[in-house]
Amino acid sequence: MNPIRKQLIENNPFPFDLVYQNTKQPEHELPDHFHDGYELVYVYKGLGRFFIGSTFYDMREGDLFLLPPNTIHRAFPDEREPVTSTALFFGPLLMKWAGDDAYSPIRCFEIARKKSIYKMELAGAVRSQVEELLGRMHHERVHQSFGYSQAIVIHLLHLLLCLNRHSFTSDPSLGEAFALMPKWMKEILPYIDQHLTGPIGLSHLSTKASVSPPHFSRVFKQWTGMNVTDFILSKRIVMAKEQLVTTDENIEVIASHCGFESTSYFYKTFKRITGITPTEYKKKYRV
Repeated sequence: MNPIRKQLIENNPFPFDLVYQNTKQPEHELPDHFHDGYELVYVYKGLGRFFIGSTFYDMREGDLFLLPPNTIHRAFPDEREPVTSTALFFGPLLMKWAGDDAYSPIRCFEIARKKSIYKMELAGAVRSQVEELLGRMHHERVHQSFGYSQAIVIHLLHLLLCLNRHSFTSDPSLGEAFALMPKWMKEILPYIDQHLTGPIGLSHLSTKASVSPPHFSRVFKQWTGMNVTDFILSKRIVMAKEQLVTTDENIEVIASHCGFESTSYFYKTFKRITGITPTEYKKKYRV
């Protein structure tokens, strides 16, 4: 299954949404998906796993996850103790008036993407502050008193400032789930990220991992929820989306850079996954 492009806020004049203290059973969670906006997930209680990019993280009380735009992810709540969390979504437009050359409110997301570390473990005063600010945004959104949208932006900027001041732990714990992952899986996921532009596939990757193709395929899907082909394809589309809006390269060059054999196949695949053509995407999201 290809990851779903979930539209939440992009056509909203006030690009903000909040799903407050929600508890989901495993069968109600979305499959692999990504958004064009920013997402923040804070865990109040419960257990689970969170697949983000190419890594599995444990989900526990006090954990906070930062999901930059176009980051493939999927939550796996524990069946007996499902996670209760708040998911916050906002678009880049909400941040355009904030910050200056020395400070960016979305710096924490930029660091998460650069380091491929999407989890923060909160405790003490920082955790209390995050919970309070999420509660205030929920209150403003529900009651919609005069100036509520401005109040939400103020609380959101305060929250991001709090997170930017709170450094990532030097060695984030990936938890028991990651510890149980086969060594070759831990090595092959970053290898895929580093070789998306080349001709990689099941045969090549299984040889690299020194396991049989059937075993590789079975274990890979068990841990990622996707088959090898769909996983690689999804990663390439995410790479293409970023290049479409951040470079001046033409679409043919981008298709080649992202590992697509032909421009026509790139167009067809891009539209099937995102709902629009590469040209339309570039016009819509190019700043």
